Amino acid sequence: MTRGFYIGRFQPYHAGHHRVVEQIATEVDELVVGIGSAGDSHSARNPFTAGERIEMITKALVDFDLVTYAVPIEDLDRNAVWVSHVQSMSPKFDVAYSNNPLVIRLFDEADVEVRQSPMYDRDVLEGAEIRDRMVEGGDWESLVPDAVEEVVAEIDGVERIQHVTDTDANGEDPNSDDPNPE
Repeated sequence: MTRGFYIGRFQPYHAGHHRVVEQIATEVDELVVGIGSAGDSHSARNPFTAGERIEMITKALVDFDLVTYAVPIEDLDRNAVWVSHVQSMSPKFDVAYSNNPLVIRLFDEADVEVRQSPMYDRDVLEGAEIRDRMVEGGDWESLVPDAVEEVVAEIDGVERIQHVTDTDANGEDPNSDDPNPE
C-alpha cells in the first residue's frame, strides 16, 4: 500500500486541485491532504477556516475510489523543522506531492520522495483568481467542484470575502490589525 501527501492552502479547493488529486489517485492507494496555513482565516488571502476547507475537500473527494485524510497543518516559522512538524500532524506517508520550490526542497532535505504534478489551467485555476471573482461578483462557481460551491454557500463565504476585502470611505482597510492607521 502506498500513501501520498498533498499539501496546499486550498483557499478554496478548486478544479485544478481536483485534477491533481485525480492524477495522484492513479499512483497511490491512500492520500493525506494537508491543509496548509490552517490557523489562518477571515482574511482576503485566507478567507476560509481549516474546518471549512476540510469540509470542502472531504465532500469534493467523496466520489474518488481513494481513502483520504484531511489534516490541518498550522504554519511554522522554522523551515528547518517544517517536515518533521508535518509528519507529526499527519498519518505516515511514502511520497509527497508539491510544485512549491520551498516545499520540494524541504522534503528533499528530509529524504522524502517528492513528485511534482501537472498544473491545470493555472492562469484561471488559482485561488487568488477565484477569490477575486468572489469579491467582484464574477463567475467563480464554474472553477470549483459542486461540493465546494455548496459549502461556500452554506457558510456565506462570498459575503465573508467581500466583507474582509472591503475598505472604508477613506480607503483604509477596516480589518487591519493596526489600531492607529495613518
